[in-house]
Amino acid sequence: MKNIKGIIFDFGGTIDTNGIHWSEVIRSQYMNAGVEIDNETYRAAYVHGERTLAKNRIITPQHTFLRLLEEKIAIQFDYLKSIGAIEAESIGKQQKIVEGCYKQTKETIACTCSTVQKISGSYPTVLVTNFYGNMPVVLKEFSLDKYFNSIVESSVVGIRKPDPRLFALGVEALKMSSDEVLVVGDSYRKDIHPSLTLGCKAVWLKKICWEDEPIIEGYEPTAIISDLSEITGLLEK
Repeated sequence: MKNIKGIIFDFGGTIDTNGIHWSEVIRSQYMNAGVEIDNETYRAAYVHGERTLAKNRIITPQHTFLRLLEEKIAIQFDYLKSIGAIEAESIGKQQKIVEGCYKQTKETIACTCSTVQKISGSYPTVLVTNFYGNMPVVLKEFSLDKYFNSIVESSVVGIRKPDPRLFALGVEALKMSSDEVLVVGDSYRKDIHPSLTLGCKAVWLKKICWEDEPIIEGYEPTAIISDLSEITGLLEK
């Protein structure tokens, strides 16, 4: 991939899960813990949790990823209890779900970190993410903090994906023109399309998505991959 001078990474669904949407990560841990609810009810609980965290300052800049998971799952369980979707005995399985999600995240990042490390040794890198204001703490928690020149976090700058202005801030942080920047993300709608509208190149990490994301004509991804490690090979072409 020629003329690339800087890289923008997404975090959630990209570095922390290697292309698996977080709804699926949590859903699998519900099943492992023996909490059985239908898919429609689970998705409603997931959406409720995400919206609650996005609208309210529940997560502080000091919160770790583990604490974030505890809050996220607690909100989901409160919702499920309020609609009578889970029995009393399921409530005690809440911490097991948290621990399972955290273990899976640590194991995934142990793999994706090597790719991020390799790329950051050759290119300036910026993180552009919809997150809760605690991204610096989370990066340090997973020993990722030394690999990024800058962080553009939605709750800090007051702009959320898919608004392309969030990626424009990432390009600005790299001090490059957009056509010199490659964006890597797991969502076509939130990562790939908005960055392409700026003139960036964009690689879609497509594995297990929340929903079908049709590609808009004229805004095709520069490449589609199924594992973050494939980025290094693309950059060498």
